Amino acid sequence: MVVEGSSVSTTIMAEENLDPNTTNPTRKEKHVPAIRAISGDEEGPPKEKNIICGGTDYASKKSTTVIQHSHSFQRSWTFWFDNPSLKSYQATWGSSLRSLYTFATIEEFWSVYNNMHPPSKWVPGADLYCFKDKIEPKWEDPICANGGKWTMMLPKAKLESSWLNTLLALVGEQFEQGDEICGAVLNFRTRGDKISLWTKNAANEEAQLSIGKQWKELLGYNETIGFIFHEDAKTLDRNAKPRYIV
Repeated sequence: MVVEGSSVSTTIMAEENLDPNTTNPTRKEKHVPAIRAISGDEEGPPKEKNIICGGTDYASKKSTTVIQHSHSFQRSWTFWFDNPSLKSYQATWGSSLRSLYTFATIEEFWSVYNNMHPPSKWVPGADLYCFKDKIEPKWEDPICANGGKWTMMLPKAKLESSWLNTLLALVGEQFEQGDEICGAVLNFRTRGDKISLWTKNAANEEAQLSIGKQWKELLGYNETIGFIFHEDAKTLDRNAKPRYIV
């Protein structure tokens, strides 16, 4: 299900896709299960409440701001962006990748997400990533090196809801084999937009099949999807064939 959160401030700016006129959200102080935000018990980040105190004992009214506690995830995640206008100038693949923002709470997630343009507004060639903190979305990253990816092709009408629900499943630790997952990537392409889940141990067939099946169930996706090893993609490029199919 898609959860809508109220928009609060953030500090990041990704080209034209994020609002730079914002402030940094409060870091985590209290831990609650992330699933509460997904199931609807939490409706995104709380806003500050202003309490006005006054009376005969006060020469003037005083304003006190009460900051509500934030709600932490089990781990931190990082948004990355690959600018299509810089790709043609990069000396090596991935040099145009930019780390946007690392978040660790429900409030921070919504403050970042709500200040991004929706997927339907992004330009072809752009890539948006959400990976576990300290893992770079590159084949060369030690954690990704022996992994692979599941990929879904999606129409514009379903792109935004599918991307958001994929993110919520990741940060909410919905996958039974969640430790195997590195992150997700959203590719904007003229030939068709797609979302991929990157995993770290491609040879673990049981874990990969579990992730692929559960991802399809979470999104209600009825088409067949394939899992390609990163090693195959590096050597065979577009001729790489899926090793697993669900």
